[in-house]
Amino acid sequence: MVKKLLNFCSKFYITLAFLFLYTPIIVLIIFSFNNSKSMAVWQGFTFKWYFELLKNERILQALYYTITIAIISSIIATTIGTISAIGINKLGGAQKNLLLNINYLPVLNPDIVTGIGLMCLFSFASSFTNLQPGFITMLLAHIIFSIPYVILSVLPKLRQLPPNLTDAALDLGATPSYAIKKVVLPQIKPGIMAGFLMAFTMSIDDFVISFFTTGPGISNLSIEIYSMARRGIKPEINALSTIMFIVILLLLLLVNKKQSLVEEDD
Repeated sequence: MVKKLLNFCSKFYITLAFLFLYTPIIVLIIFSFNNSKSMAVWQGFTFKWYFELLKNERILQALYYTITIAIISSIIATTIGTISAIGINKLGGAQKNLLLNINYLPVLNPDIVTGIGLMCLFSFASSFTNLQPGFITMLLAHIIFSIPYVILSVLPKLRQLPPNLTDAALDLGATPSYAIKKVVLPQIKPGIMAGFLMAFTMSIDDFVISFFTTGPGISNLSIEIYSMARRGIKPEINALSTIMFIVILLLLLLVNKKQSLVEEDD
């Protein structure tokens, strides 16, 4: 009896937690098909806002910059973060602890501090270079704040590897670069993918750092939505958010399906 009660309570709290998380998203999806601009009144089902989204150049331009910066910064941050994680994992003692603590600082640091710091850095750099606030500065900022998260995603996979794996590959005649490429990287591939997805998601979601490091004419979705907040969020944003949610959901389902097929083959 007690076991059944505990199972019921656990299922109830899990259901409640998921309802709390997904109710806002469900409401957003429902009102993306509302014929009214107001979310307080339902005036019938329509696809109008999805067609209006295709005509809204400001939102489409912001989406273009958001996706472009997210993809480029994620690829670069994943490459640098993976190499850095491999190097940190090879160290020991005080050096490793020092680098890990340095890596934790940007993660624990408030975004506003990082954003203002990067803004000051780019302003200082512009005094003796041609670097001006805009696409490049926002891209560099996204790369910088994504690298620590990639390192933290890759390091646990490196710790799971046998300690003499690389040495064994070198003893069998492999060069250091070949051992890393053909032995280490395939083993830590899940950590690398997790780091890439983390960097990609954080880049799309970021507002504070983007706001302080962008320039005239360069705006991502978070900045664009923030600028709309004073006048009211347009229904096209609901449509865009619905599309993004469905695309991400489908990607997760495909990744999980592929992973399950790989595990079945093994």
